Amino acid sequence: MKSNLQLDARGRLRHLLSLDGLSSDLIIDILDTAEQHDKLLAGPEKKLGTLSGRTVINLFFEPSTRTRTTFELAAKRLSADVLNLQVAASSTSKGETLFDTLKTLEAMQADMFVIRHESSGAAHFFAEHAAPGVAILNAGDGRHAHPTQGLLDLFTIRRYKSLPGEATRDCFSRLSVAIVGDVLHSRVARSGIHGLRILGCQDIRVVAPPTLVPVGIKEMGVSVHHDLEAGLDGVDVVMLLRLQKERMLGAFLPSLGEFHRDYGLTRARLAKLKPEAIVMHPGPINRGVEIEGDVAYGPRSLILQQVSHGIAIRMAVMSLILGRDNGERR
Repeated sequence: MKSNLQLDARGRLRHLLSLDGLSSDLIIDILDTAEQHDKLLAGPEKKLGTLSGRTVINLFFEPSTRTRTTFELAAKRLSADVLNLQVAASSTSKGETLFDTLKTLEAMQADMFVIRHESSGAAHFFAEHAAPGVAILNAGDGRHAHPTQGLLDLFTIRRYKSLPGEATRDCFSRLSVAIVGDVLHSRVARSGIHGLRILGCQDIRVVAPPTLVPVGIKEMGVSVHHDLEAGLDGVDVVMLLRLQKERMLGAFLPSLGEFHRDYGLTRARLAKLKPEAIVMHPGPINRGVEIEGDVAYGPRSLILQQVSHGIAIRMAVMSLILGRDNGERR
C-alpha cells in the first residue's frame, strides 16, 4: 500500500484505504474526533452541518448490512446527501468497467465514494484514478483491508480498557489481544493487527487452525497459536472472527461442529478468562460456530457497542477528510 496516496501534502487524510502506513498520531486524532461525535449521538440533537452540500455515494459490490447502514447514517448525521448504489442493478452488471463506473459517478459531482468490493486492491484502484477533491473510503476489499472496522475496534478497546487519564499508547502497550478464527480470509484481522501494532500493542495473538492461518502472518508481529486455551491464557481482549464460508474454495475445516468444539468461545471457556477480559466480534455472527449465543450478548460482550461505535468512527473519518474544506476542521 502506498501510504502517501492516503494523505495530502500536509499529512492529513485524503483517502482511507488501509491502516497500514498511517501514523499513531493520525489514528489517535481519528479516535478523539470519534469521541466528540459519539457524545453528539448520545444527545437529543444528533445532526451536524459539517457535510452540508456534499454528496456521498455508497458503492457496494458485496452484500453488507452493518457497514453500509452505518456509513449511510454517518453521512446523514453530517448532513451529506447520500446515494446507495445497487451494483447488481447498475451498468456494471452489463459489463461496465470499474474505471468507467467511477468516472460516470464523478460526473454527477460526487465528493466521496464508500467502496466495498470482493477484489483486494479495488479501493486503491479507485483512489489512484479519482479526480482531485474526490475522496475514497475503503469499506472492505477482498482479504486486504477494512480500515474503519479496525478503527472502531480500536475505539471500543480504548473506551473499555483504558484507565482514567491514561494515554492511548500506554493503554495499548499493556494489553494482550487474541484474534481468533478465520484469519486467512479476514480483512478485519489484517486491519486490526495493523492498528494494534501502530498504537503500540506488544502481545497480539492469532489463534486458528493451521489451515486458516495466512503464510507469513508472523512477519506482522504476532504470535500464532493452534490451541485455543493456550492462546487465550491471560488475554485482555478476545476478537472473534466470522468463518467466511463464501471465500472458502477448499476443505479448510473438517466440519463447523468440530470448529466450534476446538475454537468456539463457549460459556465454559469464557469463565476461564480474566474477569475483566472483553469479547468482540465484527459480525455477522455464526451462532454455535465461533461463539455461543449466550456469550454473544452476555455482559462481557461488546458486539452491539461495536456497531454503535461504527457510526461515530465513520463520521470522524468523513468529517476529517471533507469537513475541513467546509470550515469545520482545522
